[in-house]
Amino acid sequence: MTMTAAQAFEAGTAAFNAHDFEAFADLLTDDVVFEAPGAPRLSGRDACVEFYRGWIAAFPDAHVEVDAVHHVDEQLIVEEGRFVGTHDGALHTPNGDIPPTGQSVELPYVHVLRFRDGRHAYFGLSFDRLLMLEQLGLAPVAANAA
Repeated sequence: MTMTAAQAFEAGTAAFNAHDFEAFADLLTDDVVFEAPGAPRLSGRDACVEFYRGWIAAFPDAHVEVDAVHHVDEQLIVEEGRFVGTHDGALHTPNGDIPPTGQSVELPYVHVLRFRDGRHAYFGLSFDRLLMLEQLGLAPVAANAA
């Protein structure tokens, strides 16, 4: 039986939070597409899994906390949440690696998720990269935000 988008969403979140990338990969279409700030557009199951695996390598205690889930239609979900973790590993970026800082982050994000046949077919992730760099101690915090 094919999962609904809601079921696939819940299973994907659980797999990410459990750092179970085999289960996560099983929830993706072969031609899944992924887009995020500062990252090249990725396509394919392996590329998508490696992107998320890289975040867990950089933040070994990482998890997401889902604040709201908006079911737009049977194949489209918009998620609001927070990525929480401690930067204890190298974060690989297209501009080079960010060495571990030991700093904790709590980053709000919005995720647009499209599904096809009960599997993730598209991830459109949006988050504030500057806020992440500020929380890692790699960018100055604005005076009014301190």
